[in-house]
Amino acid sequence: MKRFMSFMTIVFSVMAFAQQGKLRKVAAVGFLNVENLWDTIRSADYIDGTKDIHNPAFHRSIPLDSIKFLEAEKHDGPWSDGALKGKKAVRYQSGSEEFTPSSGKNYNTKIYKAKLANEAKVIAELGAQYTKTAPAVVGLIEVENRQVIEDLVKQPALAKYDYGIVHYNSYDYRGIDVALIYQKRRFTVTNSLKKELKVFGDDGKREYTRDILVVTGFLDNEKVAFFMNHWPSRRGGEAVSLPKRNAAAALLKQQMDSIRTADPTTKLFAMGDFNDDPVSSSLKNYLKAAASPKDLSETTPYLNLMYPLYKKGIASLAYQDAPNLFDQIIVSKNLVSDQVTKEYSVYKAEIFAPPYLVNKEGNYKGYPFRSWNGDQFTGGYSDHFPAFVILQKEP
Repeated sequence: MKRFMSFMTIVFSVMAFAQQGKLRKVAAVGFLNVENLWDTIRSADYIDGTKDIHNPAFHRSIPLDSIKFLEAEKHDGPWSDGALKGKKAVRYQSGSEEFTPSSGKNYNTKIYKAKLANEAKVIAELGAQYTKTAPAVVGLIEVENRQVIEDLVKQPALAKYDYGIVHYNSYDYRGIDVALIYQKRRFTVTNSLKKELKVFGDDGKREYTRDILVVTGFLDNEKVAFFMNHWPSRRGGEAVSLPKRNAAAALLKQQMDSIRTADPTTKLFAMGDFNDDPVSSSLKNYLKAAASPKDLSETTPYLNLMYPLYKKGIASLAYQDAPNLFDQIIVSKNLVSDQVTKEYSVYKAEIFAPPYLVNKEGNYKGYPFRSWNGDQFTGGYSDHFPAFVILQKEP
C-alpha cells in the first residue's frame, strides 16, 4: 500500500501576514475541482460562427434531443477555425456520453443529486472556520454547462447565500469549463470575459482546452479581479505537454499585467488547477510567480501563496501516484501586508482537507476521496483538495 500525505492534518496553513488576535473583517476566496459535474443528458456544443469565429453570435451546450430543431452542420472531430467560420456547427462532447443513464457509469438523477449535495457542502465550508460563513467568491473547475452551476447554487447548503454565476462555454474537447460563483451582497461584477487559449499538438493541429475566465468587480467595495484557470493536462507526459502550460502561463500573465497596468490599485487573484507545481517553469519562468514576499518587486508583482506548502511536502492531489500541488492561488503584491489595514490583505491560504474529503483506507489511503472508482460511484467528492485564501482588514 502506497503512502500519500499521511502527515496531513485536517487543514493546512501556509502563512499569516497579520498580528494574531486583532479585531478584523474577513472574507474567504477559494475554488474547487468538482470532478466532472455533468448533468444526465448527453449534450453537444452548438456554435453560431456566422459572424466571427472569435466572437460567435453564441456558443452553448445543448441537449442532443434539441439538435433536430437547429440548422447546423454536425461535427464529430475537434473544432477548426475553418470548420466554424461562416456557419453553424454542432460538435458532440466526448465526455457527455459517459455521464448518462445508458453509460457504464449508470449516471442517473440520484447520483447527480448526490454530486450536487457533496460539492455544495464543500463550498459552504471553505474558510468557514475563520469567517463563520460561506466564501464570498468561489471558482469552479470541470463544470459541463451553466445549468449544472444553477442546480449547484440552489442546493440547501448554498441557496441562502444567493450566489451569482459567471460562466462561458469553452471549446474544450471534453466539454468542461471553468466558472465563478459569488455572493451578490458582497461582490459586484463590473466586467467578465473569456480568453481563449490556443495550443497545438506535435502534428500542428489545434488542441481545444479550457479558456481563462477573467472577472473584475468590487469585493466589499474594493476593486478586484479574478482569473480562473484549468491549464492543459500532462497527457502524453509532463515534458511533452509543458509548452502548452507555458503558453497558458504567458496568456495569464498578459491578462494580469493588462489589468494591473490599467489600474495598479486593483487586487488580483489567479487561481485554479494549473497541472503544474509551484516550481514548474510555467509558474516560475512564464508567470513569474514569486515564492516569497521578499521576492516581490515592480517586475515580479505576483506571489504564489502555495509555494511554502509545496516546500513542506503538502499536496492537493496524486497524479500518477505521486503527490502534487497543482491547485494554487497567486495574488498581486498589493494584497501582501504585515499589518491589518483598512484594505484587504492576505491573512492565510490553505489546502482544505477535512477528514470527510480524505480516503480512510486501502491503496489510496490519504488521497482525496474522489467521486469515481472507474465506473463505480463512490459517494466521494473530488480527486483534488480545494484551496482558499482568507482576507482581512480593519472592520
